[in-house]
Amino acid sequence: MPVLDSFSLNGKTALVTGGAGLYGRQIVESLAEAGAETWMASRNTEALESYAVELRDRGLTVLTHAVDQGNEDSIRALKAAIEKRSGRLDILVNNAVARPMKGYDDSIDAFHESMRINATGLFAMTRIMGDFMAENENGGSIVNIGSIMGMIGPDPTNYKDTSMSGWYPDYFFHKGGMINFSRFVASYYGDKGIRCNTASPGGLFQDTMPEPFVRQYSERTLLGRLADSSDLKGIIVFLASDASRYITGANIPVDGGYTAK
Repeated sequence: MPVLDSFSLNGKTALVTGGAGLYGRQIVESLAEAGAETWMASRNTEALESYAVELRDRGLTVLTHAVDQGNEDSIRALKAAIEKRSGRLDILVNNAVARPMKGYDDSIDAFHESMRINATGLFAMTRIMGDFMAENENGGSIVNIGSIMGMIGPDPTNYKDTSMSGWYPDYFFHKGGMINFSRFVASYYGDKGIRCNTASPGGLFQDTMPEPFVRQYSERTLLGRLADSSDLKGIIVFLASDASRYITGANIPVDGGYTAK
């Protein structure tokens, strides 16, 4: 197979959870542009459908469905919809994330809610969709969207002279756990030809970010900037496609060199 052909997702079916968010939009776009029939799923179906219409207008195949990652019955309903419409699942991108904790001193209830969706829900989504994917004789690919915050601790100097902070213990907890959970999943489904890897992005630029944070964070990277709205697309297609067919259990930082410094 010519090497560029190995990146093609033609004939594949993909599912992206949390598909209309900051990272989700470029993840969905990249998979659809590479040829996959791409499902977007989250609780906010209005936002999903609005973005899906944009992509369909470009000739891309994008479908939407509601899902509450904290509810196993909801996940099973999503699986049934994909099975009925597409008949298979080749790619799962676990991108959905809840951010109920607002700081280190927030309530234990907020931490519990975060774990219900981001830990228990992640496991339920992966198990249900992984078992579905295992029905394919050609296996598939699971891509977990982690974060450099699952690899390192917060750097308070990034937030100097701003009202921002990095004191979100639940986020660090479940993003760190996601990396090793990916290794478990890679081992569990390996004999079914299913790979599982983590992509760990760094900070994504937003217009609402205060100038001191943008400057201080950018200086902390090797490339001198935050990520933009397309920087995650290449790694997603790579990990989803046959171009990475001998890579599993890996964690790949997509952070402009932040964690290498």
